[in-house]
Amino acid sequence: MTEPNETSLTTPAGGPGAARGEPLVVLTDVNKHFGELHVLKDINLTVTRGEVVVVIGPSGSGKSTLCRAINRLEPIDRGTIEIDGQKLPEEGKQLAQLRADVGMVFQSFNLFAHKSILDNVTLGPIKAKGVKPSEAKDRAMALLERVGVANQAGKYPAQLSGGQQQRVAIARALAMQPKVMLFDEPTSALDPEMITEVLDVMTALARDGMTMVVVTHEMGFARKAADRVIFMDAGQIVEENSPEEFFTNPRSMRAQDFLSKLLSH
Repeated sequence: MTEPNETSLTTPAGGPGAARGEPLVVLTDVNKHFGELHVLKDINLTVTRGEVVVVIGPSGSGKSTLCRAINRLEPIDRGTIEIDGQKLPEEGKQLAQLRADVGMVFQSFNLFAHKSILDNVTLGPIKAKGVKPSEAKDRAMALLERVGVANQAGKYPAQLSGGQQQRVAIARALAMQPKVMLFDEPTSALDPEMITEVLDVMTALARDGMTMVVVTHEMGFARKAADRVIFMDAGQIVEENSPEEFFTNPRSMRAQDFLSKLLSH
């Protein structure tokens, strides 16, 4: 991976003058069903500006659904979600505008295969925010440089490794200058040797003050970069604590069991 330069990946979350520690993402009594399956049960969660929250738990615990609900990729059945003081609209132009404040990085990279890496990163700002192409290009190149793939700008996604594509996906999300970044298991589709290069970019993002909600199985990242760890099971938040407290002294039996299985492998 190209060595990161000294330029930060992004301006501090929320822009100049935004106070770190203010509530930015607020979920209140959020419920979600898939048919008979109750996947989110009365979720109450506040993510403050500049905070890195890592969500962990067994498969099927609801953590990815929680992440996707925050920008209404998954509609909820009951409850409210607010981004920077605004309730998420159900649909329409207002939802699109609010979604522009929420960057999303998925398990799969979701890059446009027929567009160059540079075009992938500039498309959103030009089309959705009306940024001038020259300005969008300058910002895109700065972001691609920062995530270590500026030399791939003229290539197409299929010509890049999985780790490189995921770093491009992060740059693409950052190009929209979001207030919060959501990561839904961003390394789960990567070969082991490519995981570190993506986690390094995410760690730098956290250090730069970006508000982040990260669903991941990477416990090392959770220990290193998280301000708070959320442990979910069966659609509920079972436990939340600092990484140090959670990993050394989990309070719930379910979290103790989960961690013991991880540590035994």
